[in-house]
Amino acid sequence: MEKSEDNLIAWISERTRSQPGTSDIPIGIGDDMAMIRTPVGEVLLTCDMLMDGVDFDTSKHTPEQIGRKALAVSLSDCAAMAVRPRWALVSVALPNTWTMEQAQRLYDGIESFAQRYEVAIIGGDTNSWNQPLAVDVTLVAEPWPGVKPVQRSGMKAHDLIIVTGELGGSLAGHHIDFEPRVREAKWLAEKLGSDLHAMIDLSDGLSTDAHRLAKASNRGIEFGEFSIELLASKAAIKTSKDDGRTVLDHVLNDGEDFELLFAVEPAAWIRLGESSEGQWLLDQKVTPRYRTIGIAEKEPGVRLKRSNATISVIEPRGWQHFK
Repeated sequence: MEKSEDNLIAWISERTRSQPGTSDIPIGIGDDMAMIRTPVGEVLLTCDMLMDGVDFDTSKHTPEQIGRKALAVSLSDCAAMAVRPRWALVSVALPNTWTMEQAQRLYDGIESFAQRYEVAIIGGDTNSWNQPLAVDVTLVAEPWPGVKPVQRSGMKAHDLIIVTGELGGSLAGHHIDFEPRVREAKWLAEKLGSDLHAMIDLSDGLSTDAHRLAKASNRGIEFGEFSIELLASKAAIKTSKDDGRTVLDHVLNDGEDFELLFAVEPAAWIRLGESSEGQWLLDQKVTPRYRTIGIAEKEPGVRLKRSNATISVIEPRGWQHFK
């Protein structure tokens, strides 16, 4: 088996009893969050571990920024499922060189951001060691009233593929201070209902996460080259000039964008855009721009339709944690 994060996760999933679809585990390993059924209702869970030198840099980023991102990454998982974040457990491995003040500032960054999203910090674990900082957040969520959690696996052929915001060049700053799309996801799920077929957050790069969405749904995706290039952030364009990589490469593969990629029934999206509320919101006066960038297909894989009408395969070349 080829060494990769996705292959390891698949191997683990095959060997656990937590197969999705069982009575108490309707959503298991392989989505942005797992969901369990309890006597008092449905609960969704996710955990994310962030490490110095990989997800942040303590020589550049403040403890408050690091704490904020640690929670924001898990909040982005809630956005991907269109669910309501409620409670968090925070575990840290603090470097022995850190002062009490630095540790407190880290937690201040987490707590202040938690308050913005009405999340309660209810526990965790604190350790120290002679190694770089590591922060792990476990987030517990619940469905919004009347809203069914959105999975990766519901995309249908001919769905429109839409993305929020801009992509690429995230290491210029966006990756540390992004806004998780929790509110946007709630609005989409409420307005589109069952016509919002599948969704994922773009944490590891459009190329990699599009493959995950397509594979989970047993479908394919065809992107338009011009539409993809329009997603480029100013940072992606500047970075392209500096490093010689194409803008398209940055948009597809940089990762850490934390925007939403979703599949929706075409007629439903048109109706939403024609509504008075849809016209205002999709106009993007106060929210991230929604762009239609492709279409779902029956044939598996992810492809790019170039301006000269030729089709090329998009390989998953975004971030891999285990390679």
